[in-house]
Amino acid sequence: MAASLTSLVDDLSKYGESFQVFLDSSSEHQTIKSFINGPLTNILASIGEGKPTLNVLGVGSGSGEIDLEIIRQIQLRHPEAKVDNEVVEPSSDMLDKYKDLVSKTSDLDQVTFTWNNMKASEFEKTWKERNPDKKMDFIHMIQALYYVEDPESAILFFQSLLQKNGKLLLILVSGEGSWAKLWKTFGTLFGKNDTSQSVTMGDIKSLLDSRGVPYQKYQLPSRMDITSCFTPGDEKGELLLDFLTEVQGFRKSAPPELTAAVLDLLRRPDCSKEEDGRVIFNNNLEALLLNP
Repeated sequence: MAASLTSLVDDLSKYGESFQVFLDSSSEHQTIKSFINGPLTNILASIGEGKPTLNVLGVGSGSGEIDLEIIRQIQLRHPEAKVDNEVVEPSSDMLDKYKDLVSKTSDLDQVTFTWNNMKASEFEKTWKERNPDKKMDFIHMIQALYYVEDPESAILFFQSLLQKNGKLLLILVSGEGSWAKLWKTFGTLFGKNDTSQSVTMGDIKSLLDSRGVPYQKYQLPSRMDITSCFTPGDEKGELLLDFLTEVQGFRKSAPPELTAAVLDLLRRPDCSKEEDGRVIFNNNLEALLLNP
């Protein structure tokens, strides 16, 4: 990254602050929850084969809202089973929020949590040392592949952990959406020299297709209100712009011509729509389900 630009992910606390503004401004969590409580329910019903304990793994679980939604559906589909839930999350702040959410959530008596405050690559190493033979019934990597060093290797590793009727769920931004346009146009200027940082589901499908790995795919329409990004000095707008570019203090630290070009692209019709005076960004996602 250019000397004047600092990656947002270098400071997980600042990242978490920007991420929360993103969640407040977008329909992402609602979209993912609709998928979990809709198409995913029958998939979750097919795992486990009547086992007394289901092994579940969440990679990049954040503050836990989505994880607990998945666990709730598993419990509904397998009411007699216990759930052994492994959590992998590199941010201590996010993990603390997850633990706090668990403490305030009822009906988790049948669920045990193992907390792994580490990156996916670190988890892979420790897993091979402590649980080389343990297999998982359901693994989910939701918006997590941007932060692994080698997405292809990570997918193959976690797929190798599946029971014979287990499932691996991947969710990422669509390869045809506005995130892909933004990253393709400006990614290297934001410091995205590591290709995994700007990976889309289009890239993942190409990787899987080249290996002949089958998958089920689902489109997850989502949107984000980015109107505040166009008001200099607006606190939430600045944080949202930081999240979009993954640059700390983007407007203050980026060259003015880069800032202007980014804002111009964000407002283009192929990235956003104007509705009732608001600028609505295409935040579409895609989900893939993989077998062992």
